[in-house]
Amino acid sequence: MSREATRRLWILIASIVVADQLTKHWALNRLSGDRTIDLVGSLRFNLAFNKGMAFSQATGAGPIIGALGFVIVIVMVLWLRRSATGAAAVAAGMIVGGAIGNLIDRLFRGDAWLRGAVVDFIDLQWFPIFNIADSAISLGAMLMIVASFRKSSVTDS
Repeated sequence: MSREATRRLWILIASIVVADQLTKHWALNRLSGDRTIDLVGSLRFNLAFNKGMAFSQATGAGPIIGALGFVIVIVMVLWLRRSATGAAAVAAGMIVGGAIGNLIDRLFRGDAWLRGAVVDFIDLQWFPIFNIADSAISLGAMLMIVASFRKSSVTDS
């Protein structure tokens, strides 16, 4: 990966982390006390705390989830430095940025190491409440799948 591509990737990662943390800070200040903000249709901002993983599963496994998050970030960064290019690199950057955003919550929003709750606030009312980091991880995973299909179809030809 070129130096310029690497710089852009780190800007993407940092942008996701900053946007995630700023919006969580906003949500904590504006949505406390069971306040919700209805936007359009079923979309609303509604503060929630998730000590588990996706869909609030494994709520007692915060330290394990946090440690797994650290491992994922390290593996993805190493992969990025060695061989990721194009859409796969962007996808990995989105996953890393989102994972770091949620790890910050687990590290600093609790009373013990990796026991913090992730701040969620985007509520569609028909889907689990999520945040910017969750969105980056999900979109990055989808982009990674698309990139892998595109790469395999090019090499199969």
